[in-house]
Amino acid sequence: MPTWLPATVVEHRPWTAGLFTLVLDRDVPFEAGQFLTLTRDPDGDRHTRRAYSVASAPGEPLEFYIVEVEEGAVSPGLGELRPGDTVYVSDKGKGLFTLAEVPEGATDLWMVATGTGLAPFRSMLRDGARLRNAADGTPEALERDSHVLRRFERIFLVYGARHSDQLGYVHELSALASCCPGRLTLLPLVSREDPGPDALGGRVTDRLRDGSLEATAGATIEPGRSHVLLCGNPAMIKEMQAMLEERGMVRHTRRAPGHLSYEKYW
Repeated sequence: MPTWLPATVVEHRPWTAGLFTLVLDRDVPFEAGQFLTLTRDPDGDRHTRRAYSVASAPGEPLEFYIVEVEEGAVSPGLGELRPGDTVYVSDKGKGLFTLAEVPEGATDLWMVATGTGLAPFRSMLRDGARLRNAADGTPEALERDSHVLRRFERIFLVYGARHSDQLGYVHELSALASCCPGRLTLLPLVSREDPGPDALGGRVTDRLRDGSLEATAGATIEPGRSHVLLCGNPAMIKEMQAMLEERGMVRHTRRAPGHLSYEKYW
């Protein structure tokens, strides 16, 4: 049973129907990439709480990027919260989906997310950085590189969703990428509509299979220089893992360093 801390909602930010960000006024220790657990009922059983990756960096107000699951036990209630409401959060971060668990040696880091699987990657990109915000609140420049940008020569952020309005944070991410040309590359994909000029069409796995993902990135995923972080839909993770294993990449564990790490979202 987690130790629960009360937190006040300071912002409910809707992206599109059933997709939102909650910002909480609470200081909780965690590492970028870890998750915390949320509940509206601290006396309830395990069905009344859910784990969510933190979308903000340590030291910032807590942000959670949440999709509302139809008939879900937790997310619809979280979607009802508004500024001033109280929600309960676990007292410390958990999970091994962090940069500290990525072995040394890779020069390229591929962050591959579907949907709200973006959350831990946003946390990593902001961790250690000082961001100067534009008038609309999006970061327009990096005053100091984040930890992940200092560690890797090149970062490729692959971000897939069904529709373009489900690519939450995409303007912020585009602004960050524009500050780091050649070092941070944003690769958005949409699978169920015309992607337009700024994204690829189709699923992440299809674009890896046909070569267009790497062609657009101007880089290849290979064991000698790449580490791949996968987060989001378990079907995507399973398929990506199988394709990358065909290239000689293996799952990373503490006992056996490898080239792939993942965080499944259900």
